This record gives sequence, structure tokens and C-alpha cells, in this order.
Amino acid sequence: MFQTFDSAGDPSVGKPRVAALRQWLAANGLDGFIVPRADEHQGEYVADRSARLKWLTGFSGSAGVAIVLRDRAFIFVDGRYTLQVRSEVDLDIFSVESLVDNPPAVWLKDNIGKGARLGFDPWLHTIGEVKALQTSADKTGAVLVPLEKNPIDIIWKDQPAAPVTPVELHPIGFAGELAKDKLARLATAIGKDGATHAVLTDPSSIAWTFNIRGGDVPHTPLALGFAILAADGSHQLFMDSRKFSRQVAAYLTQLADPHEPGEFEAAIAALAKGGAKIALDPVLAADRLRMLVEDNGGTVVAAPDPARIPRATKNQAEINGSRAAHRRDGAAVAKLLCWLERQKPGSLDEIAVVTRLEESRRQTGEETQMPLRDVSFDTISGAGPNGAIMHYRVSRATSRKLQAGELFLLDSGAQYQDGTTDITRTVPIGQPTEEMRERFTLVLKGMIGISTLRFPAGTRGSEIDAIARMALWKHGCDFAHGTGHGVGSYLAVHEGPQRIARTGTEKLLEGMMLSNEPGYYKEGAYGIRIENLILVTPAEHIEGGDIAMHGFETLTLAPIDIRLVRSDLLTREELHWLDTYHARVLAEIGPMLDGETLAWLEKATAPLPHDAKI
Repeated sequence: MFQTFDSAGDPSVGKPRVAALRQWLAANGLDGFIVPRADEHQGEYVADRSARLKWLTGFSGSAGVAIVLRDRAFIFVDGRYTLQVRSEVDLDIFSVESLVDNPPAVWLKDNIGKGARLGFDPWLHTIGEVKALQTSADKTGAVLVPLEKNPIDIIWKDQPAAPVTPVELHPIGFAGELAKDKLARLATAIGKDGATHAVLTDPSSIAWTFNIRGGDVPHTPLALGFAILAADGSHQLFMDSRKFSRQVAAYLTQLADPHEPGEFEAAIAALAKGGAKIALDPVLAADRLRMLVEDNGGTVVAAPDPARIPRATKNQAEINGSRAAHRRDGAAVAKLLCWLERQKPGSLDEIAVVTRLEESRRQTGEETQMPLRDVSFDTISGAGPNGAIMHYRVSRATSRKLQAGELFLLDSGAQYQDGTTDITRTVPIGQPTEEMRERFTLVLKGMIGISTLRFPAGTRGSEIDAIARMALWKHGCDFAHGTGHGVGSYLAVHEGPQRIARTGTEKLLEGMMLSNEPGYYKEGAYGIRIENLILVTPAEHIEGGDIAMHGFETLTLAPIDIRLVRSDLLTREELHWLDTYHARVLAEIGPMLDGETLAWLEKATAPLPHDAKI
């Protein structure tokens, strides 16, 4: 099993651990401490050793911050976790705040008085985050205190050790470009940014640049470490050598000078003392790195991680790999959906579906000689009201039966060596209500709107996000998450910087992969989400038009449940898209199925009645 079901947070941990932290703060002359859900690399997943926020509060979500003061404590989460946080955190200890509407840097101005000393670990906050916090602290007269040692690490007596899982080479057939050529490209980019060096802090960038993969964090094939790239080609890699086989060590030595992680700070300081101009990404790099450079006489060049855009714009090998992965994955999902439809309402719980889906993906991988490496995130398996918890994570304590008259939301993904997948399907258990069908169709209209969109070069995700919401807005509804996130190539399923959201400021470039996942959530009743992955296609001229337009290719191949579709709410164009998509699903994954599953797929992809009036 790649997914465990005992990871839900425990609210009872908060009281004694907050008390221990407060005792440490008092002994060290501090009035408070900030605990982000982050490690030194700012990734979505952290190793067990770095799960400090969960250890302190019980909250197990992927984004959050706690601030513990002498007499009060607060936890900040975004809209995905407003329900989850209340079940995992002791609300007698922590007050819940919005990470979006009232983030710590804003909250600080009204809650931290003059002279108050607020500690933070500069390894766990980015340069940009600390700048925002410092601006607020200056306005109130509070003092931000960077700490040499994180107090959580002091009071956490059984803290796990750092992971040392083996590093493996990522074959050129999947990578599509040699690491030496990638490094040459990045070295040129560093020089153009006016820097002599650039620090890679994101393990995804290191994995992509060096064509390696690892297993140090859950569900994403990353090897934790740092790299210092140089404009003159004298690169350095800082990673625990216990992760390297002889073959991997010999390979990496040809690309960079290898060092142990403990040598990283000294290397930054030495470069700074020599007058280096070191590029750091303010959104990704720890403030500790800025301190090291500036305290040792170097110059910080604020510049984006040079690997982020090259990594996000997939080459042809990566695109071909993703298409193949999605055909395989679609067949596995179809087998699951066929099986699910045959089960009696009330006979299954959420965990049983997750287990069966993982078995289906394993089996399909074995049949096609492309094994399932991992799930790409913990499957969201939400029956009835659990489906309304946007990032619900099923556990043995919360697993619910799939009951008649309810909706079931299944959001899952897989890691294959040739591609990363992410798909959500919502299905009825028994007979759905007319309200459910209406809301599902409104969500579908938004998903189709993104799927069929054409847009000019330079368009940003923020400029198209509303298209996914228009049908919902007309009915007084919305969803409290972005429409789409970037997706890596056998890397992070949530990849930046591209996204479709109000905050999506990055231009959408040819080769970028994103999710397309509008939703609707009725608290205490049900949740709806429909998600496909999409690829930005080359700009092409439209007959009779003036300028070339990009579009999206849909990568995901699995039926959308037509039992929930009200065709009278769809336009002719939307119905045509749905019928065409389903015909493609049948053509591409049908040959991988047989017998009962193939018969089911033929029925599930049948054209809908064309009741549209527009």
C-alpha cells in the first residue's frame, strides 16, 4: 500500500506540546514563535522529521501556519482546510484564522504590540515571507528574532531522523534532455540575471536539472538537497552521499562537485566572502540563505529559480510520456468505476475504494510493463458530507459508507516513470437529487469552458479563472480553491509557477501542464469536483482571425458520469465537446479493456440527448 489511513491529526496533542513550547519561550525571553508547515525546501510534502506543525497542533493539511504566544495561540489555514482544521486541532487552544484573508503578516499588525519579541526559524520562511513579516513588525514596534535552533526540534524528543532513501537516475527516454545540456542552459540564464551563482533550493528543480529521482518525501520522487549552480559551470551539489550507489555517484560527479549537506552553509559563506553575486528566488529560498550571503559580504540577486520555467514547459519526450501514462491510468480508473457501479449502496466504505483503485493501477501497470511507482497524493475519497471537505483525507477514524442517495467524490493520482496523473470524478450512489444534477452540470460547464478556451500568448492563469466559475456564479455559487495547478513530469503533482487561479500571475506557455478542476461543495451534504489534466498547445492561427491562439489538449482519459448531467443546461457546443471527449476516451482506453468493463465503458461514453437550445 502506498497510502496509509492513520494520518489524520489528533487534537489531543496540542495542549501539552503548546505548554512545553511556551515554557521554552519564557526561558529564552521570547513572547511568541511562528511554526509554518514547511521545511527548508518549501515543498508541498515534508519528511516526517519536518512535520513540525502537525506535531505541535495535530493539523495534517499541506498548508498552514501556527503562531503561539504566551497566552494565546492561532492557526492559519486556507479555504481547503476550514472544515478539516476544526476536527484535527484543539479549538480550546488554537483560534482559527484565514491564511488568505488574514495571513500572519497582516494579522501581526493588530495582534503583536510594541516591544514584543517574536521568534522564527529563518530556514523555514522564504525571503519574501520574512520581508512581509518584518514590514508589519516595524509598523507595530515588534521585534522579529531569527533563531539559530528551532525550539520544536528541542522539545520534540522522538523527532525522526532525516531520510536517506536511494537516488535513481531518470532515463533520457523520459527526461528528453541530457543533464549536462540542462546545466549549460541554466548557467547561461544565471549570467543573464546578472549573477555569478544561483542556489537551487527546490528538490523538484534539482531532480529535473540532474535527471535524478528519489524517495525522501511522500508521493513525490524527490531527493532532498541543495545545489549551487555557477555561470562559469563550476556547479556544486549538496546531498547525503548515503543516498548514492556507485553508479549514481559516478554520474553526478561528472556534473557537479558533490558535498555533504552539512557543508552547504559554509559554501554559501565562502562564495559571499569572495564577492559572489548569488541569485536567490524570494518565493522559494529560505531567509537563512539571504542572511548568509549578506552577512558575509556577498550580493543577493533576487531572481526566479532558473529551472522553474524550463521544468514547467515540457519537452516532447515528457509530453509523449504523459499521454501514455494517462491512457494507462484512464484504463485503471475505468476498471474502478465499473466495479464501483456494481456494488450495492452501503456495502463499501471510503477506504475500500481507495484500496481497490490502487490495486487497479498496480495491475494495469504490470500489464503494460510500466509499474505504478506511487500514488501522487493521498487519495481524496469522500462519501456524502465528507466530499464537501475539499482536501479531505480518509482515515480509519473517518471512513464512511457509500450510502444510497449520496454523491461520492474520488480525487486521485499516480506516479509512473513516464508521467504524473491527477483525476477527479464524482459519481452518484443510487439516485441523485435534481439539485445534485444541476450543480454537477454547472461545474461541468466550467470545466468545458476551460477545455475549449483559445487564448493569446501572454495570457495568465488569473485572466481565465473566472471562465470556470461563470455558470456557478450565475446561480449564486462558487468554490474556494483555484481552478488549476501545474503538474510535473514524474515529479510534483502540484507544480509551480503555472496555475489557473485568481493569484495565477505566470504566463501560460506552450508545454505547460495544468489541472482543470472546478467544483462545488455543500457543507454537511456533498461535494462535486470534475478534474482533467490539460496541456498548453502551440499558438495557431484561427481561420479568419488576426492572431495566433493557444489552446488546451486534454490529457486525462476517463468517462464523466452522464447520470449526473442535465443536457438541457448545456449548449450545443458543450454537448459536442462532451460527446467528442467520450468518443476519444472509448477509442484510446477501450483497447486496454475487455468483457464487462469494456461493455460498461461503451455505455458510460454513449452520446447524450441533444436537448440544448443554444
